[in-house]
Amino acid sequence: MTELFSLTFLFGLLHVGLFLAVTAHILLTKRDTAAATGWIGACWLMPYLGLLLYLCFGINRVRRRAQKLREDVSPEETAFLATWSHDAADSFMAPLVRMLDELTGLPLLKGNDVVCLHDGDRAYPEMLKAIGEARHSILLCSYIFRHDQIGQTFVEALAAARERGVEVRVLVDGVGSGYLYSAIIQNLRRRNIRCARFMHSLWPWRMPFINLRDHRKILVVDGHVGFMGGLNIGAENLLNQPRGRRLPVADTHFRLEGPVVQQLSEVFVRDWAFTTGETLEGDTFFPVPVAAGTVPARVVTSGPDMDVEQIEYTILQAIILARSHVCFMTPYFIPDSRFATELGLAALRGVQIDIVVPRHSNHPVTDYARNACLKTLVSAGCRVWLADPPFNHSKLMTVDGAWSFVGSANLDRRSLRLNFECNMTLHDEKTAGHLEDFMFGHRHHRLELAEINSWSLPVRLRDAACRLLLPYL
Repeated sequence: MTELFSLTFLFGLLHVGLFLAVTAHILLTKRDTAAATGWIGACWLMPYLGLLLYLCFGINRVRRRAQKLREDVSPEETAFLATWSHDAADSFMAPLVRMLDELTGLPLLKGNDVVCLHDGDRAYPEMLKAIGEARHSILLCSYIFRHDQIGQTFVEALAAARERGVEVRVLVDGVGSGYLYSAIIQNLRRRNIRCARFMHSLWPWRMPFINLRDHRKILVVDGHVGFMGGLNIGAENLLNQPRGRRLPVADTHFRLEGPVVQQLSEVFVRDWAFTTGETLEGDTFFPVPVAAGTVPARVVTSGPDMDVEQIEYTILQAIILARSHVCFMTPYFIPDSRFATELGLAALRGVQIDIVVPRHSNHPVTDYARNACLKTLVSAGCRVWLADPPFNHSKLMTVDGAWSFVGSANLDRRSLRLNFECNMTLHDEKTAGHLEDFMFGHRHHRLELAEINSWSLPVRLRDAACRLLLPYL
């Protein structure tokens, strides 16, 4: 009996000591108080199961490795950026430009050409043409790269480029492009194309790959032509051609030429080095930049490996600086309290806030959580518009018809805090005007306060319950 008591006492001490250590780790590493409280509660109220969940999903194992990677990059690799840096041309956005100079460490670059490409019907031919004309290098990153007729078309183009002697690298997400089995990766490997899966492992102690995803969509050809935006690679993005059984998905991508393309290359190179350990450098991947237009642009990335949420801070600062009009288009809109407050305050001071979201996205639970956030915004004067099908996956923002922010990031906590995202600022009235016209063309139904108040109690309870999942959607 005494021995049993001693074992029980020792086990109890171990239990308390272990959970005190985990609690201390949570307190020291979690900046979000709600997340910290939730994890502490889970660990103490669900012994061992909560601990296991925290070890798998709660610890950021990426931060330390990614910071070390940045330290290993030599100054010579980014020296060319200084040649193209310049002062902000837009006076009302000058504070944002200065903030991003400090926040990102990348300059605003002039001399770029930007072409907006809506849907795969327009974007894929341009991307395939660029791949077909490649002479030195191709860098391709996609969250979703499907093994369908479109995916196979890209594989054939990449294989042909490799046979011409072009250096080809393809990076796909470890979940978005197939978790247990990635058919597209197997196809690429059969064609001897260098490829890798970002944050992928079947081992449970390396589970953060489930919660941290590379959501970027980047294509760079010969270091001079780049593509970025929200478009994945898959047949569902073809609206005017057969798609199989998948629902159609509209989207927006951007073709770029000019110095800013090398900032896209740098984003890919860092992700590739983190995933494979291979460092890509030299003129093959970073040729001397050449001016191609007049648009000032800058890449802004974010991810859990960074100390600040750069994309989120960019959006918040742009809202603060807006003088007359802010317009968003996003497939998933679940703002946290800070984001919602800034939107509401801007509307109250007279800035017109337009938010265009799909009437129905491809994730119903996300729609329910979104609906629970809308009443406060509409009450403050924000205009919320529901877009009819097809489901539009574009991620766009404009301010005062002169500044645009585009890329892969959705307006939800997953994109702004957990995913690895890539956006771009564009200081150009022509581009902003085109995007505003595009977004205005999708203002099919305005959601009024009376309509929100008419939702039944079961619907409001469902939406509020789904909103509790905000950190994970």
